[in-house]
Amino acid sequence: MWEALSHWPGAIAMRQSPTFYIFVNAAHILGIGLILGPILALDARLLGFFRQVPLSALGGYLAGTAKIGVVLAVLTGIALFSVRPIDYLDNSAFLAKLAILALAIANALLINGGQAWRAAIAGNEIAASLRMQAAASGLLWIAALVAGRWIGFL
Repeated sequence: MWEALSHWPGAIAMRQSPTFYIFVNAAHILGIGLILGPILALDARLLGFFRQVPLSALGGYLAGTAKIGVVLAVLTGIALFSVRPIDYLDNSAFLAKLAILALAIANALLINGGQAWRAAIAGNEIAASLRMQAAASGLLWIAALVAGRWIGFL
């Protein structure tokens, strides 16, 4: 299965064209930036920083931007993975990154679907449980970034 993935036309094109690979890699980095910037700012706001900015004005926009980033990062990440899938599956940092990403995305889905988030966006007080989820979110997304950088060193 993984060998077949490495033979799809996109993987072949990236192996044959360093320029194409660089653009896909740059799009992956852009996706990561669209996740981390908004999410860390939103997490900081949920943790009590920047109280002068209403969460109702900030929350939806930042969360929406981060969702676009997740889609871009996942799609380009799959494309980059396809270039050398067997090598990546043997890389402990890559496997750690996948586990951390699964936790980060699951946490984001729990936040987004929760009553505490809807109440906070509506202008109500931020629940302690939402603050804990925001702290976990920041830590998980930063850990995913570190694990992703670690891949190239193993």
